[in-house]
Amino acid sequence: MPSPLLLTPENTLPVDGLRGTLIGRAWIPGEVAGPSPVLLREGGVYDLTGLAPTLSGLLELPELLASLRESSGRRIASVAELLANSGSLRNPALPSLLAPADLQVIKAAGVTFAASMLERVIEERAGGDPQSAEAIRGKVRAVIGDNLASVQPGSKSAQRLKALLIEQGLWSQYLEVGIGPDAEIFTKAPVLAAVGSGSEIGIHPGSAWNNPEPEVVLVVNSRGTVLGATLGNDVNLRDFEGRSALLLSKAKDNNGSCAIGPFIRLFDDSFSLDDVRQCVVELRVEGEDGFVLDGSSSMAQISRDPLDLVAQTLNRNHQYPDGFLLFLGTLFAPTEDRDQPGGGFTHKLHDRVSIGSAKLGVLHNRVGRSDEVAPWTFGLRDLINNLGARRLL
Repeated sequence: MPSPLLLTPENTLPVDGLRGTLIGRAWIPGEVAGPSPVLLREGGVYDLTGLAPTLSGLLELPELLASLRESSGRRIASVAELLANSGSLRNPALPSLLAPADLQVIKAAGVTFAASMLERVIEERAGGDPQSAEAIRGKVRAVIGDNLASVQPGSKSAQRLKALLIEQGLWSQYLEVGIGPDAEIFTKAPVLAAVGSGSEIGIHPGSAWNNPEPEVVLVVNSRGTVLGATLGNDVNLRDFEGRSALLLSKAKDNNGSCAIGPFIRLFDDSFSLDDVRQCVVELRVEGEDGFVLDGSSSMAQISRDPLDLVAQTLNRNHQYPDGFLLFLGTLFAPTEDRDQPGGGFTHKLHDRVSIGSAKLGVLHNRVGRSDEVAPWTFGLRDLINNLGARRLL
């Protein structure tokens, strides 16, 4: 049996602790148990259902920060107690942490960093075969190089590069969304399907080449206002997507394949969108076999500004009346061999995945199979019925 996954304030909170405005969701036991938006303070974790019954509704409040400052919701636990009951060992009689999203649509932007863009081209050329990837990687880099980060998507220089790559027979649909005018924006997971910190993430049992994708996730309300950020793991099956881009939904949306958390940090005088633009996201994978993988993704190297990605998501062509969360993409695409030369990296059962950033804290999950991790059973009907039973509607 793997060692239990334990969450503490020390391994979860931002480096400045509770200085920022941290909100999230927790499952609160009681006569009628259910999910509630919560606020973290020095004095503990407080139920915010007096302000709004859902996190989505809370984020629609016109004076959110002022409302949170004035809120005197019920204290449900200390921060340490909530985290201690949110790892592998959970007591259903105590509050536990959930993913900080409920009615919001979970969207993702793909191919937003040059390095991961090249890896998508390599996946496509390899047809999802990790054994072929290394040889193709050398050929692609020999022609394209590593300087795509300086190419502004949709610019004249990008158009010239496209013409050159077509001439060389190296054009790809991934380069189209990477350096073309239109970003790749897709739906990562259904509403309410995300898992939070401490939960298992799911890898499809048919996948032999997969990886974590550590990302910053923007939190946006229905008006398109970016209110804060959190962390996410856009769990990805490289072999499925490499076989065909039309398998993107099967590569990206499986049981437990979307992890978000641990909390949302709202923009205030301690944290801003500029902090997001400059933050570094750290990744650590620790295997039961002793394997350790470390990596990082610097948001300073993103090819499209976060606000451009938000504008390409919500506009006159598409609205989100309950708001949305937006994964911003990742620089990280692991190529380090795990088992054999040329085999690259892939997950193994019980891998511990930690995704952290100084001002956003750390998201912790353990790897399982999507057909064996806890099934997703609490949907929209359940939420509506639960809120009604708790007299919150």
